[in-house]
Amino acid sequence: MNKDTLHRFVFDNLDVRGEIAQLEQSYQQILAANNYPVVLQKILGELLVATSLLSATIKFSGDISVQLQGDGPVSLAVINGNSDLELRGVARWKGELADTASLSELFGKGYMVITLTPTEGERYQGIVSLEHADLAACLEEYFNQSEQLPTQIKLFADGKQAAGMLLQVLPSDKDNNEDFEHLTTLTTTIKQQELFELPATEVLHRLYHEEDVRLFDGDDVTFKCSCSRERTSAALRTLAKTEVDSIIAQDGEIVMGCEYCSATYKFDAIDVAAIFADSPTTDTPAQ
Repeated sequence: MNKDTLHRFVFDNLDVRGEIAQLEQSYQQILAANNYPVVLQKILGELLVATSLLSATIKFSGDISVQLQGDGPVSLAVINGNSDLELRGVARWKGELADTASLSELFGKGYMVITLTPTEGERYQGIVSLEHADLAACLEEYFNQSEQLPTQIKLFADGKQAAGMLLQVLPSDKDNNEDFEHLTTLTTTIKQQELFELPATEVLHRLYHEEDVRLFDGDDVTFKCSCSRERTSAALRTLAKTEVDSIIAQDGEIVMGCEYCSATYKFDAIDVAAIFADSPTTDTPAQ
């Protein structure tokens, strides 16, 4: 069983669709970049699953960002990705965080920002406050506001694995509330370990064995960081050359790290001269 997969499914006799995301390696690669407190490991896992589900729900080609911001001890938690389900993420915090801290204790007066940047067309941004008890409820509120389609979301993460489910009513002239309520009641019974350990086919059979459910082939979810020496050089080029030369004179080199994947890029005086002369450097990242 591939532990980094997103499956779509539909109910043939009901106007309801769904998704299952089960993640492990991509989740571990995100956590490996920083020594995150336990509660942030959980938040990032749930956010990673949520972004995967959103990427499949919203039909677009381009980039997606789902970020939590606030004025609490955690200032940012974000997953960036694209419609190919290539994702990366990071969180920033100060001080010690209790393992069981709530969203309000972590982010204070916080909000969730969902940004879609399509390859073609206009950029879209949706904002919802973090007023609910958990991230799943906040996302349900987002769908309530943006698409006005009844949506149920389940999210789980334990620092090793992350998984989740989404159910959503399809646009229709019929009143699907009763069918949707029946399915959400069944979905509520899913347990964390079932989603972590069972293949999607068995999860669906356990939950909806009396319904006609059609499961589509899964899509791979992968961790992919967009950092590179070229991008880092471009960031250096935005600084004043006198400032860069001052650092070189003092330290002998400039070391810049990626907070998403922990790759390190080093630049000496020759590299800096080439950067500001618009000449590309070819050194490989130092690990």
